[in-house]
Amino acid sequence: MKILSNKITLDLDSDIEVSVKGFIAPIEYTQYNFHVEWDELANFQVAEPEKQYPTSIFQSFLPSESVSIGECWQIEEEGVLTLLRQLHPNPELDLDMDSGDSHGLWACLRAYNNEFAEILFRIHADFVMKNGRFTPSQFAGYLVINRLEKKVMSFKMYVPESTLNFDAAWRPPDLPRGAAEIGFCPKIELCAGTSSVVQDTEFTASITEKVAKHALILRFYKSQQINWVSLAEALEIAPAQQKPIHAISIDGPLADEAC
Repeated sequence: MKILSNKITLDLDSDIEVSVKGFIAPIEYTQYNFHVEWDELANFQVAEPEKQYPTSIFQSFLPSESVSIGECWQIEEEGVLTLLRQLHPNPELDLDMDSGDSHGLWACLRAYNNEFAEILFRIHADFVMKNGRFTPSQFAGYLVINRLEKKVMSFKMYVPESTLNFDAAWRPPDLPRGAAEIGFCPKIELCAGTSSVVQDTEFTASITEKVAKHALILRFYKSQQINWVSLAEALEIAPAQQKPIHAISIDGPLADEAC
């Protein structure tokens, strides 16, 4: 891993259009079978399978000032909303049941050399449906740009796979207070370019994907500032450090919205 403190400027000005493909696979599981009983979930599919965008749309993911490796910045909302509308016509960035931690759109410079720069990002958004809301656990992703030609080389925005990766709130006419649901969808993503464009690339400066993702998650969840350990580890550490054990049992994740 190479880390330098040098700052670089990132910009796009190519007039080449970027073709973005969108995918939403059928929902495989919901706890209370909403994906069978609720038509909007049963028929949940991508709004536009493929769409052309001006390169300028991706400028939203770039910082307005020079940045160094590992530095995070806020993404501009409008470009992201434009892209999310390819998946569903009504995306919203202010989550309906947002506790405050999960609000925002953040990016981090992971690696660069004279030719390429790779940016990782994390976004939280809802899809507003006629009778409810669909809330992915998160949108993770990356953007690779050619610094010399100032164009997009590769892009992916996706909902990571996990045991459960979305929440849903259904408000049918006969149930005014609504009902909550959790479930799993194997694929929700937007992608463009070639994913292997920087494979085996020698970077001038870089951090690992794990380090970059941790820098991003710290922008959302205060709970991630805690050095969590297993109960077995705590039982070993506590006597040595003469500290009490604070044990927590939860039935959902602390670091995304699939709860």
